[in-house]
This record gives sequence, structure tokens and C-alpha cells, in this order.
Amino acid sequence: MSNYSLIAIWVASLCLITVGLAGTVFPALPGSPLIFAGVFLIAWWQDFQTISWVPLLVLGLLSVVSMTVDIISSALGAKRAGASSYAIWGSFLGSIVGIFFGLPGLLIGPFLGAFAGEMIAQKNMPRAAHVGFATWLGMLVGTVIKVGIAASMLGVFVFALLW
Repeated sequence: MSNYSLIAIWVASLCLITVGLAGTVFPALPGSPLIFAGVFLIAWWQDFQTISWVPLLVLGLLSVVSMTVDIISSALGAKRAGASSYAIWGSFLGSIVGIFFGLPGLLIGPFLGAFAGEMIAQKNMPRAAHVGFATWLGMLVGTVIKVGIAASMLGVFVFALLW
């Protein structure tokens, strides 16, 4: 392989990993699968000599755990508060719309979406505020866990490269 191929593989892998890291915070991006794909690309390019199947298996499991946390965290917060399906959908839509408003949008969007959804369903402001906060808190806890998992994935990757 030429030096250009080597550079292209590394740039593509690092782009996937970087976008994956952003995906741990931005709900529209599949963070951990992109990190896994970036590491897998490097492992495949090196015929699995530097990064063997063991770290890839660990990274794959961490990716599955991260995706599970992503799916369950907001729903558990909403369910614990007794949210309606409108609130859950509102939280999802609020997360998507929030992306366009940067970090403040990402923090406030899910709450406002769940609040609006519960207001449509129940027309009770204190209840809607409670559901919105519980949904937002679930999402926040899930995001913190996903960031921790992403950091662990990076640690496994660096360890596999250097060991």
C-alpha cells in the first residue's frame, strides 16, 4: 500500500472516531457505532495484527451497551414520571430541533418537547413540567454514561495500538 493509502485510511478512521465522539452528545449521530467503525477500519487495514479480535470484541460490546443506554435512558425517565406517548415523542422531536440551536438547544430541546407533548395530552402544566424534567434528566444521565463508554472505547483503542 502506498503512503497515500495509509494516510487516507488513518484520516477516514479518525474522522469516523471524531464524528462518533460528537455522536455521544448529539442524538442524531450513532456515536459508538461510528467509533467502532473507525477502529475496525484500522484493524482491517492492518490485517488485524495491531488491533486483534479481542479489543474489537470489547469495543463491539461497549458499542451495544452504549446504544442500549441511549434507547432506554430517556424512556426510563419518562416512564418513571408516567409520561404519555406524546411526551416521549415530544422529547425526541425536541432533541432533533435542539441540534440546530447548539448546546443550549440540546439541553433545553428534550425538556421543551416532552413538556409540550404532555401539555397536549394532559393539559396540566405542573404535570407537564414534571414529565419534561424527568425525561430530560433521563436523557442527561444517559448522555453522561455514553460519554464514559466512548472514553472507555478510546482507551481500549489506544491500549490496543500501543500494547
